[in-house]
Amino acid sequence: MKKKWFGLTTSILTASLIMTACAGGASGGDNTDSTGGGDGGNGGDEQVTLRMSWWGSQERHDMTFKIIEMYEDANPHVKIEPEFTGFDGYFERMAAQAAGNNLPDIMQQNFGEYLNLYASQNLLTDLSEFLDDGTIDVSQVDELVLESGVKDGKQLGIPSGMNALTVIYSQEMLDEAGVEIDENWTWEDFEEIAYQVHEELDTYGTRSFDPKNIFEYYLREKGHTLFNEDGTGLGYDDDQLLTDFLTLEKNMVDDGVAPGYDVVQQIQGIEDELIVHGTAPFDFRWSNQVVTMSSAADYSFDLNVLPGENNNQAMYLKPAMLWSVSENSQNKEEAAKFIDFFTNTAEVFETIGSDRGVPINAEIRDGMQADLNEVETKIYEYIDYVTENSSPIDTNFPAESTEVLQALENVDERVMYGQLTPEEGAEEFRRTAEMILGN
Repeated sequence: MKKKWFGLTTSILTASLIMTACAGGASGGDNTDSTGGGDGGNGGDEQVTLRMSWWGSQERHDMTFKIIEMYEDANPHVKIEPEFTGFDGYFERMAAQAAGNNLPDIMQQNFGEYLNLYASQNLLTDLSEFLDDGTIDVSQVDELVLESGVKDGKQLGIPSGMNALTVIYSQEMLDEAGVEIDENWTWEDFEEIAYQVHEELDTYGTRSFDPKNIFEYYLREKGHTLFNEDGTGLGYDDDQLLTDFLTLEKNMVDDGVAPGYDVVQQIQGIEDELIVHGTAPFDFRWSNQVVTMSSAADYSFDLNVLPGENNNQAMYLKPAMLWSVSENSQNKEEAAKFIDFFTNTAEVFETIGSDRGVPINAEIRDGMQADLNEVETKIYEYIDYVTENSSPIDTNFPAESTEVLQALENVDERVMYGQLTPEEGAEEFRRTAEMILGN
């Protein structure tokens, strides 16, 4: 069911644009109360209702409720109606809302494939005017950070914080198995260590990969990109690259060193992850998720760069997520004011820590350094390291990239189940991707 919904995302969004045009630009019926202002802002202290959506763990939900309460206390004329889920299902629901011209006023948006998909359908507000007039104060934000929310010259999102891919690991398990790692490890080192932990501790040696994130990194480390420069095709020509990646994962799954899809699909959230329960020493994640994982395990996990011989070329900084405003919102200025509050209020980050990334406001970031707990200190130090040892993020994700990435996951699953060989999987992915991008 999940795959069927995911495959419909692009077509539903395309349909939403047609429906919006047929409706003559009319707004959704329940995104504001009867006293809400017109397009662009409320214009005063009349009562305003804003719908706000996000994905995340239960811990993130609880922290976000506190932030909403803080904002409503400071702005009594604003009522924020929360809409939240886990990541699975979030964009399927958003696609259905887009088709009904009923997207939330404020939405948590994902960099890359999803931002570009929504941008291609003109579903997001250009926030440039709110930056220019100071409604959203970005005076303490690096210009390169802001550019991560730009598409086709429009500021379609404001990063909630900065993030990076990381290998989260349990030092306790590695010590027990008698192995060590450092930032200069290769894929061969990783594989050897995973096998040794599996043999010594009779557990998994690693959590299996999410191919949609890790294969992109794997390509960057080899000097390639997932998509070509103009987003009309794949960015690599040699299918041996994907064959090697799938072979690495397949061998570990077959040998019991990494879990197969039958195990992974039983995981319902971060709190259920193998590393949290001490049944795998490694997990490939985004750095902001270390807080929730460590909290769930009551253990301070450590962070390392991903394996590879060209980490500086492969690693990159990414917005943990973006705050966007829907084009159908009738209270865009009020929505922008909330984004400003989130970006520039120290109490917000005292509440959420690094769950939505390291703050993009330099003053807040510097001011928090002295009071960080052990886990947050590790995250800040890791982001500092990646900042100095990385290359720019790839931004050439075409609107169809959600379908391409789902095709990659489908191929990965079929290979892990033995329905395709790694070579067949690599060829199948190229055929499917070229068909999607050709259309």
